[in-house]
Amino acid sequence: MNRRRNNSIAANPILIGGVTVLVTIVAVFLSYNANHGLPFVPTYSVDVVVPNSAGLIAGNEVRIGGDRVGMVRKITGFARADGTTGARMELALEDKSDHLPVDSTVAIRPKSPLGLKYLVINRGKATRTIPQGGTITAPREPVRPVDIDDWFNTYDEPTREGSADNLLEYGTAFAGRGGDINSALRDLNPALEHAGPALENLNATATKLDKLFPALAQSAAEVAPIAGIQGQLFTNLAQTFKAFSDNTSALEAAIAGGPVALDTATRELPAQAEFTDETTELFRRLKRPLRSFANASVDLAPALRAGVPALRNSPQLNERLVDTLNVVDGFVNDERVLPLLTRLTRTSDLLDPLVSYVTPAQTTCNYVSLLLRNVGSMLSESDVVGSMLRATPMLNPQVAGSEVGPSDVPANSPPDLKDQAGKGDSILRSNPYPNTASPGQTRECEAGNEILNYPKGLSIGNVPGDQGTVVDKTTRPENVK
Repeated sequence: MNRRRNNSIAANPILIGGVTVLVTIVAVFLSYNANHGLPFVPTYSVDVVVPNSAGLIAGNEVRIGGDRVGMVRKITGFARADGTTGARMELALEDKSDHLPVDSTVAIRPKSPLGLKYLVINRGKATRTIPQGGTITAPREPVRPVDIDDWFNTYDEPTREGSADNLLEYGTAFAGRGGDINSALRDLNPALEHAGPALENLNATATKLDKLFPALAQSAAEVAPIAGIQGQLFTNLAQTFKAFSDNTSALEAAIAGGPVALDTATRELPAQAEFTDETTELFRRLKRPLRSFANASVDLAPALRAGVPALRNSPQLNERLVDTLNVVDGFVNDERVLPLLTRLTRTSDLLDPLVSYVTPAQTTCNYVSLLLRNVGSMLSESDVVGSMLRATPMLNPQVAGSEVGPSDVPANSPPDLKDQAGKGDSILRSNPYPNTASPGQTRECEAGNEILNYPKGLSIGNVPGDQGTVVDKTTRPENVK
């Protein structure tokens, strides 16, 4: 019996000690890794990206609706491409819990006043869920409540020292001034009574006070790039104010004259309002002419350049015009001028039909210039300019009705003589009033352009057909001055 009892497991102290050590090692291992999850327990892993872990550490709890569903396994920081930073948290959730909807949100909440925190998951309502290893991304600027540790951190050592200094200075300032403070509070009541309506006006919708500070912020953002220039501006202003401080007497005199100037402006500016309004209307009406003037400036500039020398010479011309105007004045005041002008007017009225009839003969047919040219050439001697007048007798046969000798009928040679050489030109062809494009006539230069295909026999009057307006041109020789 004793031999059997000695061979049992409980009777072996070495085995009992080994089992005890093994159990202790396993217990220590499990307790050490309890914050990282128990081994052989399935988990649902989800990553959470937040702007700031806010004091959360690895091993803190993860809760949904107040129940613990997992823990924070690991927290790592990272930097984004835009320079901002964030924190990525690896969560180990119980696999028995349902997978989270994709619209789930997270929040970091305090667990105790000592600063311990936990992660809260607010389940969404989406049907699609986050897969194993998926990510929940929190907004970069979430609505974060103020925790108790934030309140405690407000009064850090610099803040406490500043508060102590403020209490000391304010205590020194108010010491012995109780009566003055009472008087100030008494006088403050009327100010507060008037401040109510003033604040109501400021708070009215028409004042748009809510847009004031955004506008100031926008203005500050616009002037931020020139902060260095503005700094230099204040430096220059410091020099200016220093100059003012060095000459206080002149500054005092200028300030003393300010009320007088304001009184004068108050009295005179309303009287100038009408002038200002009329000037405004004048410039409004001048907008379009000035715009047209700007478009015409390209043509006006050469005219002005040419006009400057003329204006410089205009005084001499003005002096010479005095004598001329005196002569003109004497001419106008002469009692013989008016009857003369009356007769000239009548003469012009009489000549007007003649001139109107003769003018096309020159302007269209150039007959006057051709006549003068031919007469000048005819009366000149034989030289390079022209030739002398020459006369040649033309002898036609004297037959009945011919142009030679007396005749009782117009020249009209017999038919048997029309085809004989030198004897067939005894037919009267006369055009005493050729068309010269005058009023009532055909627009043609008929004189000197008649065609030779006259009808057979007698022909008196205008030539049939349009002879055109092509005539010789008269030009002035280049060497004649």
